[in-house]
Amino acid sequence: MTLEMTVHGFDDGDPVPTTFSFGVPADDGPMALGPNRNPRITWSGAPAGTKSFALMVVDPLVPSVADDVNVEGKTIPADLPRVDFHHWVLVDVPADRSEIAEGEASDGVTAKGKAPGAKPWGVEGINDYTGFMAGDPDMGGTYGGYDGPCPPWNDELVHRYEFRLYALDVESLGLSGDFSGGDAAAAMAGHVLAEASQAGTYTLNPTLR
Repeated sequence: MTLEMTVHGFDDGDPVPTTFSFGVPADDGPMALGPNRNPRITWSGAPAGTKSFALMVVDPLVPSVADDVNVEGKTIPADLPRVDFHHWVLVDVPADRSEIAEGEASDGVTAKGKAPGAKPWGVEGINDYTGFMAGDPDMGGTYGGYDGPCPPWNDELVHRYEFRLYALDVESLGLSGDFSGGDAAAAMAGHVLAEASQAGTYTLNPTLR
C-alpha cells in the first residue's frame, strides 16, 4: 500500500483558492483578511504499523529578511534567500482518522490567534504567524492550528504551499504547549513510516495573479 493524500479544492501545483487564505486581494488596497478556512484533507493507504499521523503545511519561499515586506514602493527580489514558514503544525492525529473536514480546524481569521493544544483531529502546535505578528497591537498573539496563505503583496516570487502528511510508528510524539514546526520535525525523526504531499501556489502581487 502507498500512503496517498488529497487536499480538496485544488489540484497539485494549482493555485490555492482564496477560501483557504489568510490574506486575499482587495478592491481598495493590496490585501484584506480572507475566509481562512482549512481545506478538506483525506488520506488512505497507511502502512502496517501506523500508530498516528502528523501534518505540516509549509511555505518554503518566505523572505529571509522582512524589512521590505508589504512596504509601499519596495519590492522583494526573487533572488533573496528564502526560509520555511509553517502554516499548520499538527501531530498525534489518531491512526483511525482519515479526514479533516473543511473548516474543522479554522474558519476565519482570529485576531491574536487560536489556542494550540489537543483537538479531536490531533494536537496542534503554533504556526509562524506567532512570530510574524509579534508586536502588532491588534494581531499579536499565539497562533495555533491552521492559518492560510498571506504572502507579501510586493514579492516577485509566487509562493508555494506544501501539505505534508506523515505516517508514524508512535501514538504520540509527546509534544505539548507552544511547540513549533521545528520541534515537531525533530520529534518525528526516526518514526516516519511513509509520507505523502500535495502543493499549491499563491500570490497577492497583482502583477503575478
